[in-house]
Amino acid sequence: MVGAIASGQIAEYIGRKGSLMIAAIPNIIGWLVISFARDASFLYMGRLLEGFGVGIISYTVPIYIAEIAPQNLRGALGSVNQLSVTVGIMLAYLLGLFVQWRILAVLGILPCTVLIPGLFFIPESPRWLAKMGMTEDFEASLQVLRGFDMDISLEVNEIKRAVASTSKRTTIRFAELKRRRYWLPLMIGIGLLVLQQTSGINGVLFYSSTIFGTAGISNSNAATFGLGAIQVIATGVTTWLVDKAGRRLLLIVSSTGMTLSLLLVAASFFVQDFVSDESSLYKILGILSVVGVVGMVVTFSLGMGPIPWIIMSEILPINIKGLAGSVATLSNWLLSFVVTMTANLLLNWSSGGTFTIYMIICALTIAFVIIWVPETKGRTLEEIQSSFR
Repeated sequence: MVGAIASGQIAEYIGRKGSLMIAAIPNIIGWLVISFARDASFLYMGRLLEGFGVGIISYTVPIYIAEIAPQNLRGALGSVNQLSVTVGIMLAYLLGLFVQWRILAVLGILPCTVLIPGLFFIPESPRWLAKMGMTEDFEASLQVLRGFDMDISLEVNEIKRAVASTSKRTTIRFAELKRRRYWLPLMIGIGLLVLQQTSGINGVLFYSSTIFGTAGISNSNAATFGLGAIQVIATGVTTWLVDKAGRRLLLIVSSTGMTLSLLLVAASFFVQDFVSDESSLYKILGILSVVGVVGMVVTFSLGMGPIPWIIMSEILPINIKGLAGSVATLSNWLLSFVVTMTANLLLNWSSGGTFTIYMIICALTIAFVIIWVPETKGRTLEEIQSSFR
């Protein structure tokens, strides 16, 4: 959450590349502290450092991708961010089956050490360069991204017009957030990221071993790895679909699928409370609850996983992107914290009741998407942001 608060300002003042470089440093130190921990206080310190780095990265990466991607590929490239997250989760599940946690922490350093030198070989966001008044650098960066044989004059003029209309005063007063062009995209961005977390997905993923154990599966750690693998495949499908089917349709399909999956899980756990542990019906209900959990993860990955981050990065106006993006990312991690802290308590209280709460939130998400979320497929960032005026 602290990283999320800082992320917008860091990305605005030193650029998207610079903020990613800064984020990699606490990540490396955090993993070292965890791997050489002498007591629990080291683990807390390491996790605080990791959280700070991830808070910055989770805002900066989708913004950077949206700002460099051509409009016909922006959804797919934005989904690659979430795809990479799911690959990371799956690898952690897989390696956790075979190596001790200290070694797992050391392995966590590897992606961070690849990131720092890798950043020297990629261009800075042309839209950020344009906003900072670096006209030559902005055009050179865009030319590198689009290819040296491409005519970029149309895109250059569009970005210049968008920057000119907002750069007369780069900071806006709080009172101005009442204007529709600001409050509506901010409300949609925050709303989607809040609903993404309150669907309970992190509670399900972090406690999946416990849930599978409750459902009667003996090797729950292996089942958890299987869940991670399924999530990777489903997110890969989204990467292919998002620029074809559009964001709105995938969000509606995703939240509907999650609602139905959670209904199945909740009903299975409620009925299990009234059935003998030894009966065949109990085992069938255990299988049904696992099917529901897998269904939830698959349908989450088809839309509610990657797309809220894509839409947040697309709809925020350039002159409030730093502040608004920080608030949206902070809201996401605050709710992630609340869900993670309460999931175990809720599951101990009532497994069926917990999944019923998550199901109601997913049903509300369907209504939110239908009423408020615009389609951004096939439109430039400048077109999307001007549509809120």
